[in-house]
Amino acid sequence: MDENQKLIDLNQDLESKGINLRVEKRGKVLNIRGSLPDKKSPNLSKVQRISLKLPFNINGLEEAKKAIELIDYQLKISQFCWSNWIKEKAISSTKTNKTAVSNEIESFKKNFFSDTSRSKSQAGMISTWQSAYKPYLNRLIGVSHKSSLTLNKELLVKILLSYKENSRSRQQCGIALGALARHLKLKLPENWKQLQSGYGINESNFRELPSDEEIINSFQLIPNPKWRFVFGLMATYGLRNHEVFFSDLSCLKKGGDKILRVFPKTKTGEHQVWPFHPEWVGLFELDNITDISDLLPDIKTDLKETTLQHIGRRVSEQFRRYKISFTPYDLRHAWAVRTILIGLPNTVAAKMMGHSVSIHTKTYHHWITRRDQQIAVDSALSRVKC
Repeated sequence: MDENQKLIDLNQDLESKGINLRVEKRGKVLNIRGSLPDKKSPNLSKVQRISLKLPFNINGLEEAKKAIELIDYQLKISQFCWSNWIKEKAISSTKTNKTAVSNEIESFKKNFFSDTSRSKSQAGMISTWQSAYKPYLNRLIGVSHKSSLTLNKELLVKILLSYKENSRSRQQCGIALGALARHLKLKLPENWKQLQSGYGINESNFRELPSDEEIINSFQLIPNPKWRFVFGLMATYGLRNHEVFFSDLSCLKKGGDKILRVFPKTKTGEHQVWPFHPEWVGLFELDNITDISDLLPDIKTDLKETTLQHIGRRVSEQFRRYKISFTPYDLRHAWAVRTILIGLPNTVAAKMMGHSVSIHTKTYHHWITRRDQQIAVDSALSRVKC
């Protein structure tokens, strides 16, 4: 049945039920037309229209029928009110709300990028905004634009609870919205931290990181020497995906000290990293170089044309392409746990990884599995026997 015949049948059905209102098509949208209370003199009635803003299709006609039946019921019990049906006012209010929310988010964004204490590099700030703030603020904007909700603590809670409990997304959303609330001077609920309950300890206990043997075997799966070099660097130095492309590799030349310097333009700024295990420098052929200009894959690294996040994504794509059974970040996590087992002080390891000691302790001390603990126990016992 086409839409025109459906419209005819709908109005005939309304007439048969004694309902004096009709659905009419005006252009590509549907209206209700019939005798309704006068807006200025409710005791009087006259023929008027209600704009439904519904599309002229089967679904739109079904919704129009429901609206008419509701209006007819309201008229019969004397509870019809124009304020519930004047779409123009609602749209105007929604537009005002859209503008207000967008302006507040934009103000927060400007404040974020003007606070140089957040990161040591502009590229790092862009990467953090794109990955840790923008997705959650976009959801907030989307929800507020589809409703008449203003930017208040109720809306922030609504957005936070839209993410799965005990997920990393829930945790990161809580951090992002918490920063927004501080900027707007909004008081969050006292149980905000409980509500955001992130993935932290709960999930990291059960994450199985690759063993050293698995890492070495996976290195052999990569046929491309340039991507094999990327893998070796990340495994040996615990680098973030993008940091591979923003490091001084000259230390790997013959006679070099093998201490890698990560450039300032990365996410957390300049820092130096030592190899763990040191013998992996040779095992992964990282020191068998003369010309450092042609070691890495040819991908765009100009941060005027790309982002750190996009560069990092390219690395993840290659891991999947070569069917590596773990993620690039698992190499970084494994490096961190390795330094703990070796006995490297947290302050030193955290500085090498380019994050705070609190993050290091909170995150990585919970990644130590039973396998890792057994290795540490065996090592300690062997020293006692000696």
